[in-house]
Amino acid sequence: MTREEQRLEGSRLRQLHWKRWGPYLSERQWGTVREDYSPYGTAWEYFPHDHARSRAYRWGEDGIAGISDRHQYFCFALALWNGRDPILKERLFGLTGKEGNHGEDVKEYYFYLDSTPTHSYMKYLYRYPQLEFPYAWLASENKRRTKRDFEFELADTGIFAGDRYFDVFVEYAKAAPEDILIRISAYNRGPEAATVHLLPTLWFRNTWSWGGDDRRPQLARAADLGGAAVIRAYQYYYGTRWLACQGHPELLFTENETNFQRLLGVGNRTPYVKDGINDYIVRGAHHAVNPVPEGTKAAAHYCLSIPSGEGASIYLRLTHEQPSEDVLSDGVDRLFADRIAETDEFYSQVMPPSLSADAQTVFRQAMGGLFWSKQFYH
Repeated sequence: MTREEQRLEGSRLRQLHWKRWGPYLSERQWGTVREDYSPYGTAWEYFPHDHARSRAYRWGEDGIAGISDRHQYFCFALALWNGRDPILKERLFGLTGKEGNHGEDVKEYYFYLDSTPTHSYMKYLYRYPQLEFPYAWLASENKRRTKRDFEFELADTGIFAGDRYFDVFVEYAKAAPEDILIRISAYNRGPEAATVHLLPTLWFRNTWSWGGDDRRPQLARAADLGGAAVIRAYQYYYGTRWLACQGHPELLFTENETNFQRLLGVGNRTPYVKDGINDYIVRGAHHAVNPVPEGTKAAAHYCLSIPSGEGASIYLRLTHEQPSEDVLSDGVDRLFADRIAETDEFYSQVMPPSLSADAQTVFRQAMGGLFWSKQFYH
């Protein structure tokens, strides 16, 4: 048996929970029937994209290249900012059914590149423009067009002209079922140096605001290690977890609570709300994040200036064991290499040997897409 087949067997026998963590976080929860409490089932209008950064979800969460546990108590995903966008890029943008000339439609470019069945290794690519993301233009132009016209796509705006974009790769490698290494790599494809803000984000699905369970989880800053800043996470079902963040990024904390002030013009339940990190980064609103480093949503802020044609990587580790000084040591790259080799070995066994090299690439990425598409539904 290959190493991946051994993991599958251990999972089947419930000896080791290799599938406890996976890509169960959807890229878009807004506009879905799961969050719809409208009187006539108008989910798109009831919960549009413009609400998503400010309004707490009840039944599920969303994010870019994200993972969660199988109950989706813990969530991890990547947020980005290019210094020009009016909001952080925290989730996929798309059109509502009435805005799109062919119905609802996501206007992004993202690719599921690889995954094993147990998610012992996963790889994802998000293509992020360096110019301001044309949210309003995409909506207005598609709403103007008829059903007989082509859709107006992101590439049609010219935003990628001159290759002015970042290819952002997110990879996960499990050292153990509850010990997950994360590598985020951003490559500047443009002709000049460019800056990108990477904000790997850890948060809890809001289970405490609906009257059924007041056991509130908590994120808090833990003591720094030699080469990492650390966030401690506690949740009643799973206990304690730690997120170690390479280097010394700025750690930002807020609450996964609805910003009623922005959406409805009424007072908030808490001074720190879901879009607090967004407001801090984009608007410079220092009061929007908690000066006491604790909350139910937290991000590590990395600001990277990347020369043309070059890339940069950051490493994180989400683990159930209290991290030591060597939590992000040189062995991290070796573990990624081992998991990639094991993924190669697994697919060499399951792919028909008659396939050409090109067909094998298609087969493997298609399988990766199926595994990445597993999602949590409460």
